[in-house]
Amino acid sequence: MSIDNNQEYEAELITLIDDEGTEHEFEIIDELENDDGYFMALVPTLRDAQSEVADADEYYIFEVVEDENGEEQLCEIEDDDLLDKLAEMYHPKKKTPAVIEFVDIAGLVKGASQGAGLGNKFLENIRRTDAIVHVVRCFDDENIMHVVADASTNVPVDPLGDIETIDLELIMADLEMVNRRVEKATKMAKGDKKFLHEVELFSALAKHLDAGKSARTFEVSSDDAELIATADLLSLKPIIYAANMDEDGFANQDGNQYLQQVKELADREGAQVLPICAKLEQDIAELDGEDRAMFLEELGIQESGLDRLIKCSYALLGLISFLTYGEDECRAWTIKNGTKAPQAAGKIHSDIERGFIRAETINFDDMIRCGSVAAAKEKGLLRSEGKEYVVKDGDMIYFRFNV
Repeated sequence: MSIDNNQEYEAELITLIDDEGTEHEFEIIDELENDDGYFMALVPTLRDAQSEVADADEYYIFEVVEDENGEEQLCEIEDDDLLDKLAEMYHPKKKTPAVIEFVDIAGLVKGASQGAGLGNKFLENIRRTDAIVHVVRCFDDENIMHVVADASTNVPVDPLGDIETIDLELIMADLEMVNRRVEKATKMAKGDKKFLHEVELFSALAKHLDAGKSARTFEVSSDDAELIATADLLSLKPIIYAANMDEDGFANQDGNQYLQQVKELADREGAQVLPICAKLEQDIAELDGEDRAMFLEELGIQESGLDRLIKCSYALLGLISFLTYGEDECRAWTIKNGTKAPQAAGKIHSDIERGFIRAETINFDDMIRCGSVAAAKEKGLLRSEGKEYVVKDGDMIYFRFNV
């Protein structure tokens, strides 16, 4: 966002102009200038908080920088920047970002559930993942073949058909597993009646799958959902549809009929859609620093598709990150949202979880506002949290333990 220098500010109010030219009014609640730069902490005014742009219960940390024309710009500090900011402050020997692993699994063909193509190997590779990113072709190009079953046959682009091909193979593999589960539960029910509900539940699921519907769309109670989750079903995994478009389609997403079809399907099944352009991603990957930033600005986007995919994956899997800091290492750790402090400590080392005493915690934004952890501690912002504390995204934590 840019600063409206023609605005005469009253008291501690500031008006920001977003990339679309819309004005947003904020109140300045704190300012800080140190060796790392000049920062502002802002909260939206009541008028602006009524929009979808800002949350009145949160404040936002911005760094004030100058653009190439010498004009002041406010750049919001995003989660991806937290570790870099810490490293600038502590100059650690090592900086370790959080990691999310993407595995490129070779495409499948019709009949994979019966062993066609890579068959069971393909399905087993998917079984080892936490979620599925399904790259779907959403562009026309006579020079690039669209293959479904026969590598010698070029067929019309059909994103919904492609999705159905994958889904049906996953569903057929799941149906086989569910039927085996029903058979096993039926035998167990002869000696223990508690398995009767399992027989009933998985029999209903088998009918759902047999109708060509994924396990994701099978509506059950939370208790039954936990029981179904023990079956490790492929079509139960959360999914992101990465809609791959050409440059023209990416620039005019509202006019891309293929993208709209994928979005409508995703809405029906509670999946997510990530619009991307593989050609542009390749160009972005070849650039560094300012050149990369300028190219993104020319495209009218703030982040690469890969960065957006990582954030989308974190949200899909319910993941957050907390930070540990010091001269030896600054590191981001990935945990499930809702994780308590001792279990978060266990991500670092089992001894820390076993001997957990307390977690000295400060919110990253609070630390930036104060300029350092020491300054935040003087203001009483460094908290001592116990075993029941639920770690929040962006928490900076120093664990005290004894073994």
